[in-house]
Amino acid sequence: MPLLTRELGIDLGTFNTVIAEGNQILLQEPTVVAIMVEEQKLVEWGQAAKEMIGRVPERIQVVRPLQHGVIAEYEVTEVLLQYLIKKICGPMLFFRPRLMITIPYGVTSVETRAVHEAGLEAGSREVYLIQQPLAAALGLDLPVNTPTGNMIISLGGGTNQVAVLALNDIVVAETARTGGLALDEAIITYVRKKYGVIIGQPTAEQLKIRIGAATPQEEQQSLEVQGQDQVTGLPRPVTLTTADIVDALEEPLEAIVTLVRRVLEKTPPELIADIIDRGAALCGGGALLRGVDTYLTKALGIPVYLVDNPTTCTAQGAAKALAMRELLRRSLVYV
Repeated sequence: MPLLTRELGIDLGTFNTVIAEGNQILLQEPTVVAIMVEEQKLVEWGQAAKEMIGRVPERIQVVRPLQHGVIAEYEVTEVLLQYLIKKICGPMLFFRPRLMITIPYGVTSVETRAVHEAGLEAGSREVYLIQQPLAAALGLDLPVNTPTGNMIISLGGGTNQVAVLALNDIVVAETARTGGLALDEAIITYVRKKYGVIIGQPTAEQLKIRIGAATPQEEQQSLEVQGQDQVTGLPRPVTLTTADIVDALEEPLEAIVTLVRRVLEKTPPELIADIIDRGAALCGGGALLRGVDTYLTKALGIPVYLVDNPTTCTAQGAAKALAMRELLRRSLVYV
């Protein structure tokens, strides 16, 4: 009977939710839900709900149930998890799945309990919690079981996390509750100040993905977007270039460098030597910003490299951790 129980690793992120089983990715969708306000009924979720942001009537509300990596809308998160698990496992009358859910480093006991209870209420058999930097390191096959230093820089949608790991645990780490959303906000502020045009978060995200970069690029790309004139309130197009986005992102990128430096300052010298030899692994959705690895390498003086599976490594590591839970029992988070 235990063989029929499915074991799922879930990376419950502010921007995206990724579910893995073994090394296989079963689902990767935006963590966005559209609900009917009066009936409290789920209308859409994932990519379909994301496309509804800023385009719905009053009776429908589009929400991100997680903010800065933790649950902000408990009931909505529970319904979403229930829906996702049912979609993957089918009816679960007898063989309810076992879950390993990731949480950001350094969250409070209340925030931890909310994730644990949401997992149980969604219909799972057992729920285990693992910190995201450790899950990412496992998903990347870093030698975290040895007494050598491994560094992870995870740039997520709602949090930036930096950790140094050794012997299957986190030695030193820090979490900043700013992430991809802070980059989007920086672009929105820049466009408003320089061009007098107000744009929304989805438009800022498109600019970041399509023409954005962390360092000046030889090839300049441009993109025309529609915004609202700050003075007249009327629609007005504005064309932005890669150089504009580089300027706009200067401040939030400096904040990431400061975060990494703080972690390096607290790291024991022996582990620092290992990190200089091996480099720091860069993962998370923010790692896909062009040139961010080059930018961090130059600013920190240690090699920073982009991993092969930046957006899925945390979920894959969570799935892997289920099979290793006896070995990792001291490193898992308990409620």
